[in-house]
Amino acid sequence: MNVWLVSDLHLPPKPSPLREGFLRWLAAAQADAQQVILLGDIFEAWIGDDLGIDTYAEEVAALRALTAAGVDLRFMVGNRDFLLGDAFCAATGARKLPDPCIVTLGGRPTLLSHGDQWCTDDRGYQRYRRVISRRGLQRLFLRLPRTWRQGIADRMRQQSREFTAEKNTTITDVSAETVVNAFKHAGVDRIIHGHTHRPQTHRSPINGRDCERIVLPDWTPTRMEGLRIDASDRLSPTPA
Repeated sequence: MNVWLVSDLHLPPKPSPLREGFLRWLAAAQADAQQVILLGDIFEAWIGDDLGIDTYAEEVAALRALTAAGVDLRFMVGNRDFLLGDAFCAATGARKLPDPCIVTLGGRPTLLSHGDQWCTDDRGYQRYRRVISRRGLQRLFLRLPRTWRQGIADRMRQQSREFTAEKNTTITDVSAETVVNAFKHAGVDRIIHGHTHRPQTHRSPINGRDCERIVLPDWTPTRMEGLRIDASDRLSPTPA
């Protein structure tokens, strides 16, 4: 079957060419794909299903149209939209994937991940990631008034931009050692992930096998695309 993958759109809550592009991308996927996989950070900030479903009503409706047409829709959460929950699944028909997980694409077992857990050289980020993944803290956050949640999310995004700008770019990429361990632990020869905003295909021998790591592109107004894998394991870009 044809599988379409995409990550790191960072769709803003206001009208944007990125949002228009995603709607085009979904319409094209509906006409061609049997499965669509969203690998995280589709939304710039998802601060709860109660707010996000309304804010992104057009995208939610397009995702529902996709599943209503018979397309199998799967998603992973990213570090921006980790609060996607059960109401989002009910509204769209999407099903959540664990991160990481192995999925057979084009007849080839492939390890999928958002990718941020492999940026292990960035110790500050990994501490932050452990904090925001705590279920109790997430439940407390979701009980806050909408305006409070929005204010907290805005401040966190600003701090993230400032911290990232100050860091060495090397530590914000995935750790080579951690990726090698992921290949060995999963027993696969292909990984696909996003998060790093460094789109590229990396090839290297690991345990006597030729392994490849595909980093999906982040979206900008001048580049909006995902990846298509067909039943014969042919890969091609999917522009919006």
